[in-house]
Amino acid sequence: MDTVKRTRYSSYQGKGCPVEATLELFSGKGKGMILYHLLDGTLRFNELKRRVGCITQRMLTKQLRELESYGLVHRKVYPEVPPKVEYSLTETGRSLEPILLSLKHWGEQHAMPILLERQQQEALAD
Repeated sequence: MDTVKRTRYSSYQGKGCPVEATLELFSGKGKGMILYHLLDGTLRFNELKRRVGCITQRMLTKQLRELESYGLVHRKVYPEVPPKVEYSLTETGRSLEPILLSLKHWGEQHAMPILLERQQQEALAD
């Protein structure tokens, strides 16, 4: 079973395509949070799972494999029993830091209020 998803588009040549290509690399369940938490440094799997929160072990594994295949995350396995695995950002992954911090700030200022308002409206409709 292939755990790495296929790209959405066959070509990324248009004017806005670099934006879509960038978003494609870290869109998905928990990928943004995974990358954000790895900004703090190297984390073991369970520590990362605790920080990300509401994500299954299977989904976290899948997303980490995709991020690793894109060259954004490095996976280091230590030859011991039980196996010890650590995840960290690659140099390319670390270059996302200003983008991730900007997304966090934008989310605090704009996305969170929008989503909170939507939840309140849905609650009133029920």
